Amino acid sequence: MTKKNLLEDLKYKVFQSGNPVFFYIGINTIVYVAVALFGVTYFLAGNTNVRFLDYVSEYVAFPAALPKLPFRFYTILTYQFFHNDIFHILFNMLWLFWMGRIFLDFLKPRQFHLVYLAGGVMGAVIYALAYNIFPVFAPYVPGAIIIGSSASVMAIAVATATLVPDYSMNLMFIGNVKLKYLLMAYIVIDLISIASQNPGGSFAHLGGALFGFVYIKLLQGGNDLSGWFERKPTLKVVRNDKPNAGARNKSNKVNQKEVDAVLDKVSKSGYDKLSREEKEILFKASKD
Repeated sequence: MTKKNLLEDLKYKVFQSGNPVFFYIGINTIVYVAVALFGVTYFLAGNTNVRFLDYVSEYVAFPAALPKLPFRFYTILTYQFFHNDIFHILFNMLWLFWMGRIFLDFLKPRQFHLVYLAGGVMGAVIYALAYNIFPVFAPYVPGAIIIGSSASVMAIAVATATLVPDYSMNLMFIGNVKLKYLLMAYIVIDLISIASQNPGGSFAHLGGALFGFVYIKLLQGGNDLSGWFERKPTLKVVRNDKPNAGARNKSNKVNQKEVDAVLDKVSKSGYDKLSREEKEILFKASKD
């Protein structure tokens, strides 16, 4: 593949494919690379006392100090797309790739967008509340900030684990682990880490996790918050002929033979071997 074809392929996946996993991984990566390259120029210009990212963070990171928020209100979104270092973004994007693909096997892209962005917002809110409520953080509030997509990624991960808790991931050196246990361990680590050097990040993670969990529970109860962003048709087609009621009901229900066939395949080959269509059949059957 030539360089031009590679760039065209990446451009398509990030901006034209409609896949939000590729979109957010692409945007986060572009921002990180751009900031890193500007950082090199900033360093070579003789600014060796402070990193370029630290300078930029004053304007794009989310602050804990409430008096700053009226002037930095937009940071509740911008902070989600900047990262401290290569390992910070690498871990987040790998986690987003793994969990995001499972998420999209069952839910829609617009639901992904909502969970990702609103999870990041909730993470920032919980972080700000914690730093302004607990006296132990009072000395650090004026200069405290958070940066990174961890809360957004955590929202996607917990939403996925809440939706399909028994879905298994094959982890190196460990083997198959169900999502519900993997995410429970992750949350416990965040709770313990509140007393570490990065309590702000832990609070943000927990905020994202809270939104992911609540969103799926509302969805399972018939309330889809992302429905607000669903495009409504601008034209209404009116037909004089009424469809057969029996045919309409039949089209809205999952064929039991199809469900049985999919369940047989699960028992023989495992859930991971199902196609996207087969997973959708199971999901629809679970809601009937």
